[in-house]
Amino acid sequence: MTNDSTGQSQAAPPEKDYYKALHQAALTLSSSLELDEVLQSVVISITQAMQVKACGLRLLDPETGQMRLSAVYGLSNEYLAKGPVNVVNSPFDSEALLGSPVYIADVRVDPRFQYKDAARQEGLVSVLCVPLEVHGNAIGVMRVYTNSLTNFHEDDIQFLSVLASLAALAIENARLYESIRNSYHGVMNAFWGTQVSP
Repeated sequence: MTNDSTGQSQAAPPEKDYYKALHQAALTLSSSLELDEVLQSVVISITQAMQVKACGLRLLDPETGQMRLSAVYGLSNEYLAKGPVNVVNSPFDSEALLGSPVYIADVRVDPRFQYKDAARQEGLVSVLCVPLEVHGNAIGVMRVYTNSLTNFHEDDIQFLSVLASLAALAIENARLYESIRNSYHGVMNAFWGTQVSP
């Protein structure tokens, strides 16, 4: 318990249970091939475990340079409709895609953040962003947002980085599964097509 400025006792904030969240994420990853379901579960787990306002996962579209939203929890539809996130207009994401965590203390005023006015209206303040990497190549980013000035600690960064790695693994596995399935169907169609030809 702690006391506020009026002398009233306040309950201490609950402890962050990163081990439990990691365990839950690992169970989800191993029990489902539905990528959207897995990624949504991961961003919810991150938001709850880190006690932040929101979490979002964006994947890089190499052809357009856009960071496409793949999973999100805690952000309003109005904020999500603010416009596309382009790497060329977002030094914040560009920096993370180079392979290192990026922290912004106040996105309402930091020039690296693309939509400062929208962030202000949404009540966003601090943001931590880590890359999603597959075989050393960044394929997207994972962000967490707070509604107050927040100084993220090393365990926060490590936790988010581990979950981002698990999400990247799930994405890679889903892509491999889809590729194998398509190849199988292609082979079978060609085989049966040959068999029934006159």
